[in-house]
Amino acid sequence: MAFEPRQTSLGPRLTALAQLLCEDGEKRLEREREQIGLWAPIGLGSGIAAWFVLPNAMSWLAFCCVMLATACLGAMLPSGGRVRRIVLAGAILGCAGCLLVWGKSALVGNAPLHRPIFVTMTGDVVGVRPVPAQTMVRVTIRPTEPSGLPSVVRVNIAEEDMVAGLGEGARIRFRVRLMPPAPPSVPGGYDFAARAYFQGIGATGKALRPIAIVVPSTQAPALRARLFAHILDRIDGPAKGIAAALATGDQGAIAEEDAEAMRRSGLAHLLSISGLHVTALIGAVIFLLMRLMALSQRAALGMPLMLIAAAGGAIAGIGYTLLTGAEVPTVRSCVAALLVLGGLAMGRDAITLRLVASGALIVLAIWPEALVGPSFQMSFAAVTALVALAEHDRFRSFAAARDEIWFNKAGRSMLVMLATGVAVELVLMPIALFHFHKAGLLGAFANLIAIPLTTFVVMPLEALALILDAVGLGAPFWWMTKQALNLLLLLAHGVAASPMASMLAPAMGTVIFGMSMAGLLWCMLWRTGWRWLGLAPFAAGIAITFLTSPPDILVTGDGRHVAVRSGSGMAILRDRAGDYVRDTLSENAGYDGALTAIADLPNARCSTDLCAVRMPDDHGRNWRLLFTRNDMLIARADFIRDCASADIVISDRRLPRWCHPRWLKIDRSLLIRTGGVSIILKTGEVHTVHQPGDAHPWIARPVRANARPYRQLYRRSKPANLP
Repeated sequence: MAFEPRQTSLGPRLTALAQLLCEDGEKRLEREREQIGLWAPIGLGSGIAAWFVLPNAMSWLAFCCVMLATACLGAMLPSGGRVRRIVLAGAILGCAGCLLVWGKSALVGNAPLHRPIFVTMTGDVVGVRPVPAQTMVRVTIRPTEPSGLPSVVRVNIAEEDMVAGLGEGARIRFRVRLMPPAPPSVPGGYDFAARAYFQGIGATGKALRPIAIVVPSTQAPALRARLFAHILDRIDGPAKGIAAALATGDQGAIAEEDAEAMRRSGLAHLLSISGLHVTALIGAVIFLLMRLMALSQRAALGMPLMLIAAAGGAIAGIGYTLLTGAEVPTVRSCVAALLVLGGLAMGRDAITLRLVASGALIVLAIWPEALVGPSFQMSFAAVTALVALAEHDRFRSFAAARDEIWFNKAGRSMLVMLATGVAVELVLMPIALFHFHKAGLLGAFANLIAIPLTTFVVMPLEALALILDAVGLGAPFWWMTKQALNLLLLLAHGVAASPMASMLAPAMGTVIFGMSMAGLLWCMLWRTGWRWLGLAPFAAGIAITFLTSPPDILVTGDGRHVAVRSGSGMAILRDRAGDYVRDTLSENAGYDGALTAIADLPNARCSTDLCAVRMPDDHGRNWRLLFTRNDMLIARADFIRDCASADIVISDRRLPRWCHPRWLKIDRSLLIRTGGVSIILKTGEVHTVHQPGDAHPWIARPVRANARPYRQLYRRSKPANLP
């Protein structure tokens, strides 16, 4: 009766085909009935993702209308079937996700500063975070004077400029250059502006000396800050940053070369407080409580020891989460641990994909903006892969405990760890390529040593050192902790030095990334044979990413930095650019090498004011590029001639209307609207950071000042001889 055909205007053949497909879908879904609920966070996340991808309010409203229309169409399907319920629930969840993040952006977000300004500011300090690795302190301030500033700003203060009395609750006055939170400098780069918007930060800057204390702080530093400072005081050398991160989640004391080595070797997850750390802590607390309570005969015989120990572990997990800043991986791990403890207390098997789905729904309901960040994606993808692999019948039978000699047991354990590491590396590959433009290759092997070392050696030693510091006996354990962490860093640097440690790729498109993740989720969430259909879009997405032509030209959003692809590698316009700019340009171009200077290229002709480059492409065409190198003014006649003979002109200032290159003019007027630009000469593709009509609230809308006439801006200088 559920599949009785309705009276419609469709032909009988089309009706029969629809009925056949519906019956086949119902049979497949019946075999997967226990897995259907796992797609609930996917439905909610699709609506959240749509809000970030679509440009403006009209498109967000259109998406919600389409979802509601889909729900209405789903209601017309035969009643009683699973297809009908899936379509209804998925459409409603998609609409709810879009409205959820839209509403939070309107209620919580802080509009960014419109343009950079110099100002003498007075404000109340609401947060202080030392960053020893960069010899500075990050201070979050609520401005009181002057008016018109964002409600919250974040400034960096050099360590030598810090003054007594500067802490939470203090009121300070200083001069600062404030800027809007930085958008991606080039297409595919890190979008700090979006993250800062949901954190309530409307501007950032660097404070200039002197820092005047209007009202000194009377509050004691927070427990996390005191613990961070205590660990740095007890350990010296590179290991101190790792030790502080493991205990507090604050990575500010880790040197950049050590952090990069951990990333390249696939060990960076050890620095972020997540499931490994929370599980180790809760497991240790439960173990100790069980052993202590078992010493009492009355408690052992008359009290529910497991329930009490689980409650103690839950309290420890919640406290650890709050202590380490309640980041998304920590919250996810804490929620999952609480669900596991609840299941164990009720005598049920709690480590399932339903637990992971429940944790994802809770996190998305509270922090919907976390969906687009690498932390949420990598955390939940890795856990989903591990649980899905553990639920596979063949893997479960292979990993099950059995009576065998110690050599076979150790080998089996190593193979299980290697299999889980490879599975996690494969699942994280599209996420790493999309966000960081690189994917690890040796992380599974490095983790065979690093995870046991961290879990069973480093963390217990550090915990003992902290406990024994209360009676002044922690020094020997701090020394052992330092040696263990030095071994971990030695492993990280050794693996990172290998040319096979990671592979780079150009920026991955949003559509390709979505296709790859959809294929992965299809493989991990279903159980029957059709799960392997997801391998096709996953493999296609990875292949397309590596086969895509990398950009030939990259221009940052301010127009100051330009990188071009030459026959021998990549070259940069301003060879004095810092490491951050160089790394950003190299990673987004998929290039793993040093950037040379454009002026040193054999096909470049440069003066102090202009630089002209001839770039051949694969089709035999020679592209003529022209760049301005400084703010000096150029004679009109010379500049008109140079512009007319160039295909592309790039400048960090506004170019006059009479500068007419053959194809493209990229100047400040264009970059204000588009942000950073990447160009692929082979296909003529031009990608920009901001899309036309993008109305997301974290995009700064600068007020255009009246420009002086162009004839007053240009003077005579030495022109470049175009090759």
